Amino acid sequence: MKSSNPYLQDLTRGIVKENPVFVMLLGMCPVLGVTAFIVNGFGMGLAATAVLICSNLVVSLLRNYIPPQVRIPCFIVIIATFVTIIEMVLKAFQPVLYDALGVFVPLIVVNCIILGRAEAFASKRPVLRSLMDGIGMGIGLTLALVILSTVREVIGQGTILGPDPASAIHLFGSSYEPMALFALPPGAFIALGFLLAIVNVLFKRFNIK
Repeated sequence: MKSSNPYLQDLTRGIVKENPVFVMLLGMCPVLGVTAFIVNGFGMGLAATAVLICSNLVVSLLRNYIPPQVRIPCFIVIIATFVTIIEMVLKAFQPVLYDALGVFVPLIVVNCIILGRAEAFASKRPVLRSLMDGIGMGIGLTLALVILSTVREVIGQGTILGPDPASAIHLFGSSYEPMALFALPPGAFIALGFLLAIVNVLFKRFNIK
């Protein structure tokens, strides 16, 4: 049953029906670039979610004060501010994750998921609805990154929670020969293709539109 509560719709829209990765195919660079390990995918998802929530809030708060002619540069400045904060926090408290994510952290500035939600949603909606949208889209993005990371790490490395030897769990024993292709960007394309096919089948099966 479809909910009539707009806040609940804003929160859940990005998780399934308009998932930014599996449905809208947005932000493909980090999706394909950082998902060799679950830890990296989860970390990128949390970083992008934090920026998405904060930028949605500020854009919505300032939507009546930003001239339409300069709205995109203003949105980028707002997003870049929060990306810089997240980058500094990661560098200070999670240096290993920061090094693993590399250039994809500053590239959050040009992530079309975040700029797209600022332009299409937050700049036209009140603060609370923009907050719900940011949380829902962030959960959907993080969920997609973790699912793709899990497939790639299990097949490409034979582990979960790698690459740190202290936390990595080897699933198949020492005789397992990992399919190294899935640890590389071409393997990310293949894994994402299979997941998109599965999502399409499930959407048709349960009549999700």
